[in-house]
Amino acid sequence: MTAEWPEQSADPTVQPVPASVVAAVDAADSTLQNPKTAVIALGGNLGNRLENLQGAVDALEDTPGVRVKAVSPVYETEPWGVDPRSQPGYFNAVVLIRTTLPPASLLERAHAIEEAYLRVRGERWGPRTIDVDIVAYQGAVSDDPALTLPHPRAHERAFVLVPWYDIDPAAVVPGRGPVAELLATVDRQGVQRRDDVELRLPE
Repeated sequence: MTAEWPEQSADPTVQPVPASVVAAVDAADSTLQNPKTAVIALGGNLGNRLENLQGAVDALEDTPGVRVKAVSPVYETEPWGVDPRSQPGYFNAVVLIRTTLPPASLLERAHAIEEAYLRVRGERWGPRTIDVDIVAYQGAVSDDPALTLPHPRAHERAFVLVPWYDIDPAAVVPGRGPVAELLATVDRQGVQRRDDVELRLPE
């Protein structure tokens, strides 16, 4: 956005736009024209697991500045980090989005979706209605404790890598390598594809 303002406007109510405002509009316009690709992992083992995952997909699509581009098959997986007999099995999926939101804003939206589904953050690796995790954001690498990118354990979790590979076989975990190669190093036991259920890609 560029504008040249005459020294004196014919309409006295028209005021020149400050340069700072013009710069901000130009920056916003550039951002809107250049969406970033992000990978979101979904999972949950309480309540109606499929409905919760679908609700999260729909909520992402309804977010201004976010468009869901691909949704993986659903996998049923054993709980991570605990005795598999201590919790119900999880439904997991991965969603590929295009977004104009910066990582911090996308994280806020992910937390809002979790809160809407009454996600309780108690014990580590405890059961939950829904997890909405940012796995990767346009190749970004960050050690910010509020949002580490890529997700610090994505490269070792089959329940993330398997569905991610389904929707993007050429995907790369920044700093870790291609998802296809990482899959050869992880244990896929307890990760079962559920072809009898599916998530809908928002229209």
